[in-house]
Amino acid sequence: MAGKRERRKISDEERKAKAAETKAKELAAWVPKTLLGKKVLAGEVTSMDEILKSNQPVLEPEIIDYLMPLEEKMIEFKKTTRVVRAGRKFSFRISVLVGNKNGFVGVGTAKDNEKWPAIKKATRKAKLNLVKVRRGCGSWECTCGIGHSVPFRVTGKTASVKVTFLPAPKGTGLVAGEAAKDVLLFAGVQDVWTKVGGATDTRLNFVKASIDALGKTTRMKVSNAIGKKGGRKE
Repeated sequence: MAGKRERRKISDEERKAKAAETKAKELAAWVPKTLLGKKVLAGEVTSMDEILKSNQPVLEPEIIDYLMPLEEKMIEFKKTTRVVRAGRKFSFRISVLVGNKNGFVGVGTAKDNEKWPAIKKATRKAKLNLVKVRRGCGSWECTCGIGHSVPFRVTGKTASVKVTFLPAPKGTGLVAGEAAKDVLLFAGVQDVWTKVGGATDTRLNFVKASIDALGKTTRMKVSNAIGKKGGRKE
C-alpha cells in the first residue's frame, strides 16, 4: 500500500539494552518496604549468601536485582480460556526461568489478561523463588577439584516427573533434555549425566523437578569427605 511505512525490526541487542535501561531506572526509583530491602539499599547486606545464612525471607524482587545480575528465559507460553456468563475469557499463563549462571536459579509462573504483564509477573515470582546450587567435582573419574558438576547424586520430583543428576567428569557436557539443560546452564553446571522418568513432555514440571534436584545439593547434610568434593571456584 502506497505511503505505508514499514515497521523497523528491533534487534536482540537493542531490546536487551532497552530492558537494562528500564531496570536501572526502576532500581534508581526503588523505595524499600521491608527491613531487608532497607539494609540492602544501605549497603549493610551485600550478597545473597548473607541473606541465606540469616534465613530472612526475600519479599521484594528488587533486592535480587540490586545484589546480582540475572538472565531470563521464557520456558512456557500458554493461552488459557475460562467460561463465564458473558462468554469465554482469555488469559495468558507464562513461566520464566532466571539464573546468574553462578549457583542461583529459579522459576516463576503467572497469569494475566495481557502477555507482557504476565511475563513481568512471572519474572518477579522467579526472582523470589531463587534456589542456591552447590557445585562440585563428584565424579570418581575426575579429580580436578573445580565446581563444574554436582558434588553427589541428587534426585528431584514434581508431579510424575522424576529427575536424577549424576556427577560427570570435566568435558562431558550436559547430557540432559532441553528443559533440564536450560536449568543447568542457568545454575552454572557444566558437566552432568541425567536420568529421567515420568511425563517429561510437561516442560514446566520437568523444569521444576530439575530445580528441586539442584536445590537438594545445599539442603542435604554432607560428610567432610563429600564436602571436600564441593570444589573451588574457577
